[in-house]
Formats: sequence, C-alpha cells, structure tokens
Amino acid sequence: MQIRDAAPADWPAMWAFMRPVIEAGETYPWPPDTTESWTRTYWMERPRPASRLVAVVDGQVAGTVEIHPNLPGQGAHVANAGFMVDPAFGRRGIGRALGEAALARAKDDGFHAMQFNAVVATNVHAVKLWHSLGMRTLALIPGGFDHPKEGLVDMHLMFREL
Repeated sequence: MQIRDAAPADWPAMWAFMRPVIEAGETYPWPPDTTESWTRTYWMERPRPASRLVAVVDGQVAGTVEIHPNLPGQGAHVANAGFMVDPAFGRRGIGRALGEAALARAKDDGFHAMQFNAVVATNVHAVKLWHSLGMRTLALIPGGFDHPKEGLVDMHLMFREL
C-alpha cells in the first residue's frame, strides 16, 4: 500500500466509491444527494493548510482522507479530517493507514490537535479504530445522527493532541 497526496487524476476513482458511501447515509453526515461538484470542491480544492491523501493498493485508489482546519481564525490550529475507504478494500488496514498518515500530516502541517466532530456511534469499526489511534471521545451527542435504518443514533466528538 502506498499513501500519497491525491492528484486531480485520482478523482474519478475516488468518486466511484465516495458516491455510494455518501448516498447510503449511514456513516457520513452529508445529504445523500450531495453532488459530485460540491464534493470535489470540498475534498480536492481547499487551499493550504488543507490537504488530501489517497491510499493506493495494486495501482487502485482504495481510500482517501481530507485534512483541514476544524475552525477558522483562532481555532485553525486544530485539524479536522474526513475519511472514506472503498468497501471493496475493507478490512485490509486502509483506514488505519490513512488515519496514521492523517495524524502525521496534520502535525507536519503545524496543527496542534485533531478533532472529529461526527463519528457515528453505529460505525463501531471507525470508533474502535480512532480510539486505537489515541483519539478520545470527549462527548456523545445524543441522537446527533439520523441514520436511515437505525433512526436517531449518537455521534462521538473525538479529540487527540498531536
């Protein structure tokens, strides 16, 4: 597996797995009808200090992470990140590799901490992964996520110093 900066040429492969993840509405808080144009702008076109990485396995883009300031101005020293892994590459350590790379990149880019605002409680593999990488759940937001199958479920607010 190779982790590298995402390039514009990676976008079609990224969108191919991002679209169904977003449409499913089970792990990502964006509306299921979020457009490709909006997603591409959000993920690929934000200026520094934002960055984006891809995990490549056997020449195929298997997952991606985007890193950006959690807040502007006086909160810009805390990073936030969004992750998506192609389900075809699930259970192969892609999420862990991207998580480790994102934490390292955020630190290298001068961020002092990483905060995740919306880790869905039913996404138990993600919650376990982030805890194993040193993220702490600071709070559970009761019913903070409207899951299409489970109804209102909790969201973890997670944090780690870098």
